[in-house]
Amino acid sequence: MFKVMVKEKSFDIEVIDTNHFVVNGLPMSWDIKKIRDHHYHILFNNKSFNGEIVSIDSDTKTVVIKVNGHPYPITLKDEFDLVLEKMGINSNSSTQINSIRAPMPGLILDIRVQEGDSIKTGDTLIVLEAMKMENIIKSPREAVIKSITVKKGQSVEKNQILIEF
Repeated sequence: MFKVMVKEKSFDIEVIDTNHFVVNGLPMSWDIKKIRDHHYHILFNNKSFNGEIVSIDSDTKTVVIKVNGHPYPITLKDEFDLVLEKMGINSNSSTQINSIRAPMPGLILDIRVQEGDSIKTGDTLIVLEAMKMENIIKSPREAVIKSITVKKGQSVEKNQILIEF
């Protein structure tokens, strides 16, 4: 089950299979054929459409598609997002995060920001080595770096504060 927002209109969608789905309780089907990368030909209700996937942002769960040359920004909410929403928890509550904590014990390999830097959502902040893997820690929101509480080469424990906004 998904909730899809298209130009401020909300649709509840249940995918049955590749060509069959239920939209707001109504069963629907289409015939879709891939023409080339990101380009599709769609038959729906005896009408022909040309579709193109313009962009996909998996972090924000947004997609921009073009149908017959007209762009449509789409926001997706999966079952997890819908459960959080029902509980009154916003899954995009990153605007309330004021610090970055170590997700696991490890070693700080690199710090890519400095105190006072303005950062954007998705900017790389720190590279943490844990279990012989490099983990890139990114910013969950736009902010200004207030303080960096670790140094390159330092070992950290799980949940230790690394950066404060």
